[in-house]
Amino acid sequence: MGWFRAGSSVAKLAIRRTLSQGGSYAARTRAIPSQNRYLHTTVLKSKAQAAPVPRPVPLSRLTDSFLDGTSSVYLEELQRAWEEDPNSVDESWDNFFRNFVGQAATSPGISGQTIQESMRLLLLVRAYQVSGHMKAKLDPLDLEQREIPDDLNPALYGFTEADLDREFFLGVWRMSGFLSENRPVQTLRAILTRLEQAYCGTIGYEYMHIADRDQCNWIREKIETPTPTQYNRQRREVMLDRLIWSTQFENFLATKWTAAKRFGLEGGETLIPGMKEMFDRAADLGVESIVIGMSHRGRLNVLGNVVRKPLQQIFSEFSGGTKPVDEVGLYTGTGDVKYHLGTSYDRPTRGGKRIHLSLVANPSHLEAVDPLVVGKTRAKQYYSNDVNRTKNMGILIHGDGSFAGQGVVYETLHLSALPNYTTGGTIHIVVNNQVAFTTDPMSGRSSQYCTDVAKALNAPIFHVNGDDLEAVVHVCELAAEWRQTFHSDVVVDIVCYRRFGHNEIDEPSFTQPKMYKVIRNHPSALEIYQKKLLESGQVTKEDIDAIHKKVNSILNEEFLASKDYVPKRRDWLSAYWSGFKSPEQISRVRNTGVKPEILKNVGKAFTTLPETFKPHRAVKKIFGERAQMIETGEGVDWAVAEALAFATLLVEGNHVRLSGQDVERGTFSHRHAVLHDQETGEPYCPLDHVIMNQDEELFTVSNR
Repeated sequence: MGWFRAGSSVAKLAIRRTLSQGGSYAARTRAIPSQNRYLHTTVLKSKAQAAPVPRPVPLSRLTDSFLDGTSSVYLEELQRAWEEDPNSVDESWDNFFRNFVGQAATSPGISGQTIQESMRLLLLVRAYQVSGHMKAKLDPLDLEQREIPDDLNPALYGFTEADLDREFFLGVWRMSGFLSENRPVQTLRAILTRLEQAYCGTIGYEYMHIADRDQCNWIREKIETPTPTQYNRQRREVMLDRLIWSTQFENFLATKWTAAKRFGLEGGETLIPGMKEMFDRAADLGVESIVIGMSHRGRLNVLGNVVRKPLQQIFSEFSGGTKPVDEVGLYTGTGDVKYHLGTSYDRPTRGGKRIHLSLVANPSHLEAVDPLVVGKTRAKQYYSNDVNRTKNMGILIHGDGSFAGQGVVYETLHLSALPNYTTGGTIHIVVNNQVAFTTDPMSGRSSQYCTDVAKALNAPIFHVNGDDLEAVVHVCELAAEWRQTFHSDVVVDIVCYRRFGHNEIDEPSFTQPKMYKVIRNHPSALEIYQKKLLESGQVTKEDIDAIHKKVNSILNEEFLASKDYVPKRRDWLSAYWSGFKSPEQISRVRNTGVKPEILKNVGKAFTTLPETFKPHRAVKKIFGERAQMIETGEGVDWAVAEALAFATLLVEGNHVRLSGQDVERGTFSHRHAVLHDQETGEPYCPLDHVIMNQDEELFTVSNR
């Protein structure tokens, strides 16, 4: 394996920066501008007696080789301080010296190992955790020429070919994954092999930007395993069946409607089995309902194979169908083109459970559906009393160009952790075609990845080669587990390609000739997986042919049935929404009057403040005037009328949610829905106390 390369001076500076940022010890880098130079200092937590702290040294003067000179002197000073009193150094350094000084001397086969070598080895492990994704084989077309970071080169740390079979003492650290195993002594070759398997295969993990140690350890425990994930024959047959359905569905549409726009999933077919496995795993972990939002790429495949919209209905829509028959008492709108429509379905899972799936209708504006999906998920959580936000989950499927380029993505991400907006985490799946209509990535974004925007949320990002079905399934399941464990956003970036143009009548070679020359000769994900299973001996050619025959038979049967299919107005929602009234059933204009005694009661409730609460004197005056309005019924202003409307809705049991810029106080200081104690700063919302034992979320008002 090509582990060793010549190290550059830039890489050496990167290693020094890695050291200053630290491994398990609390450190931070402080940059101080001084004559166009930057000084770097490392700040450690102090105990009873502070350990020696190195003096700031300009980078221009750091000419010594790594962990020699200034760095080694510092380590020696730390070691002497530790030998005199272990409590004088930070706890992480205490752990370090106990490992390498106290135990290494008595371990066989590692005589002559220096503390500098130990530190270099730990930094090499950390380098793979931070930058290993840059060496991962993510592009199925192998077109992207990425420069492998120098800090993944063992030679940079002073190791040579002669060291490969030499044993080193790594220690056992208080963290999960590679450094937690009961194998403190390993050869350099074994260490590098494990690191390459974990971080440089067909999955690239980005998680070291996350500040939470427990979260990083959780991921390490999942990916730094002794051997790569292996699936048994039964699981592989299920994945094969799902991939054949995904592939044959697109082939069938292409055969029957050669000139129709369908925005097919060819090149990214592994999305379908990945989503199905994700939903199965989520159901096992307690999810009961999933709200899905996506644009048009692969939407028909998701509708037919994931959400289970009847195939004959999809085929009927392609053939033009007939005008939907009218149904009394149903108000569903007029519908839209076939790749904009939504549907809902209760789907059985592999684990024997049922999960409700709903795909939200989406316009041509690619990411417009994002806040709607999150809002619908939040509403479902409220009305189903999902307090822990573990039963209802949102899934957003993005394109690589729109995820990086549309502001609504960033805005939705930044609302995700706010108390009044959180849904307990959204799973983002990027179908990364490596081209946005006609725009290459280098022309569409400034960052390395289209998913870099998610790093602002401390969300883990799993990049995966879309040609590796089992890798796609693995990260999809991992994303479901993350969401249910940490209740925060997670991103799955499926790096694939678009076999045809933006739509099926587009000619992509106009703008991407090199890419499409490769694509024309590139095998499909199904062909690759079938070959893998045949070589493993777990599946025979007869088994594969039987699945193909079954799928084609069902597709043809549904196509014939579609000729006699009579669409109904409810079809675009599929499942009829119980309790959803139409204008034909109940008039939109109703008598909204309320008895005076009810108005007085709720008015007194929201104008009465707790005795211990200290409002601003102007606010106290305003609320006194409002109480007078309620008592006399005279001079009622807009703010009081609005509060009365909200309060009477609450009394009737209606959930009232008010959100937007400055809505708590009101832009012109007219609403004062949320007050602040002038001594403690604590907020108080009068409309949260209209009825006895009121649910705190029954009335929600939020400035964002």
